[in-house]
Amino acid sequence: MDDPALPAAEHMQALDALARINMLSLTASQITGAIDRMKPRRPPAPAESRHEPRPLQVVDVACGGGDVTVALAHRLGRRLPAVHVTGLDISPRAVARAERHSRRKPKPGRATVSFGVHDILATDCPPCDVATVSLFLHHLDDDDAVHVLASLARAARIGIVASDLLRNATGLTLAVVGTAVLSRSRVARVDGPLSVRAARTPAEYRMLLDRAGLREATIHRAWPQRAILVWTRTADQPTQAIAEGTA
Repeated sequence: MDDPALPAAEHMQALDALARINMLSLTASQITGAIDRMKPRRPPAPAESRHEPRPLQVVDVACGGGDVTVALAHRLGRRLPAVHVTGLDISPRAVARAERHSRRKPKPGRATVSFGVHDILATDCPPCDVATVSLFLHHLDDDDAVHVLASLARAARIGIVASDLLRNATGLTLAVVGTAVLSRSRVARVDGPLSVRAARTPAEYRMLLDRAGLREATIHRAWPQRAILVWTRTADQPTQAIAEGTA
């Protein structure tokens, strides 16, 4: 799915399969729950418009086809007076698909969504209140994964949430069966089991967080064989305090 030479039709079919997997895996619900537990308060409005609350700014890195991004906006829009979720991905093709998907899904309340092309390995995460990433860390080696986690933490005023696969026999079985049942995509059927084999154990995720300077972060197991990594900024942690993975 990451191969830029992949034909457009196969790429779209694989993104559709991933959207179904994310829906059944409750990915957006789990990330929303983690954000809720951060107890985000309404950000202060600019001085020139005190009557208008500034939306909670969420950045969803490596958003792919945008299904999780849009679902996050739906869920957060029911909880907060104003929220804007920005999905970023390196693939212009995926971003175009995400924009089409967003237009088909009206947001509740005052939630808004936008998308942009962005290479998180080349350019840091833009400033935001909360930064999220799902099903991306397993595509990266340890150094790049640490770089991404540290970049998200430096950018986020409140905290970060990362959702990814756990590497174990149960997860591999679910990936083989799930991609066979949920999709006719050849790419998804190959990529699913490969992704589980490339994923990490809780101890290995702990090592990444520690190297990124996020020792206070927590790791929770979630359905179906997912790890949810959550880091919340404390009052004594200014953004510049997060090192570039030098721990």
